[in-house]
Amino acid sequence: MASNAHHIPQRIRFSLASLYNCKASHASAKTSITTFPVRLLPTARSVSAASMSYSTCSSTFTWDDVVRVSQPEYSPDDSSDLHGYFEKIKNCNRGSELQSEFLPFIIEGRVVGYIHNGFASHLRRYDDVFVFSEKNGGRFGSHVTLNSKLRTAEERTKAVGEIVKCLGEEELIPGIRNELYPVSSSFDAPIFFSLERAAAPYFGIKVYGVQMNGYVEKGGQKFLWIGKRSQVKPTYPGMLDQLVAGGLPRDITCGENLIKECEEEAGIPRPVSSGALPVGAVSYMDIDGFSYKRDVLFCYDLKLPEDFVPKNQDGEVEGFQLIPVTHVANVIRRTEFFKPNCSLVIIDFLFRHGYICPEYFGYLDLLQSLRSGDCS
Repeated sequence: MASNAHHIPQRIRFSLASLYNCKASHASAKTSITTFPVRLLPTARSVSAASMSYSTCSSTFTWDDVVRVSQPEYSPDDSSDLHGYFEKIKNCNRGSELQSEFLPFIIEGRVVGYIHNGFASHLRRYDDVFVFSEKNGGRFGSHVTLNSKLRTAEERTKAVGEIVKCLGEEELIPGIRNELYPVSSSFDAPIFFSLERAAAPYFGIKVYGVQMNGYVEKGGQKFLWIGKRSQVKPTYPGMLDQLVAGGLPRDITCGENLIKECEEEAGIPRPVSSGALPVGAVSYMDIDGFSYKRDVLFCYDLKLPEDFVPKNQDGEVEGFQLIPVTHVANVIRRTEFFKPNCSLVIIDFLFRHGYICPEYFGYLDLLQSLRSGDCS
């Protein structure tokens, strides 16, 4: 069978980062960045769908640790060293060498996802819903599709949903949330059906989200409000996060979803949150075991009043801290404290607000890498 890798959008080659590291070592005599320890499980390459990675491991650092490692005196001046940023982008774009292990998931002649051969073996039990084409040639080669008798989005949503529920009970899809995400080939394309959020990476569907940097200006300096995720969150418990972030479920616009998340996560009232500015998007593609994440995050900035203090309403945030932007940049460069995709959104903020300059070696490579995934 021919490899399916050519069906998958082009991935950025991180040899650019390696080239940067090599040249930087000759261009500068700076002391290497100190990495502050954080307890994380090793990245798993197990084929088990329920294998645990660091996303489910509780992080044990405190706000005092965050403040300490963020200080300029903690490490020699490294503001122009982009190595730590490149590492964060690599963390969100793992597994490109494993693309050929996935079958295209096709609906009405469109690629809507990618399913690992191992996970597909569980779907073969449900041949009244999932159909496997073993063709070596043709436009898609071997692929997975849905039974043609499932003609409407509602029929597909119900049929696939029942199977996902069964797989959840078998712990093949952990963390069922009863939240549906739309399934389409791109953001503006027709929605073919809706899929349980926890199942999204196992079907490799495009997932969209909104993430907002809430900042304050005082004394001629910019500060970012940073959240620390609850220790009971099913993913990335205890890690640092944007002030507001959330996935984009079906039947809601990005703007309305952001306003809803602002209220739930930070107690920001609508008259304030409606002032958030859409400033672009970042994207990444991450393969880990059976999981294939193809995420696009719509980025927003919101300038907040100096006296505003966020208050979590849904129990998903342990607390908030207002931290100088330059110190937040230090935390990203030096540690693994942030939930991985949050680093991308903050790095984008650093570009747009002038904290990363064209004079820094690797500037354009880093800028381009913020959209390593299929941003469509």
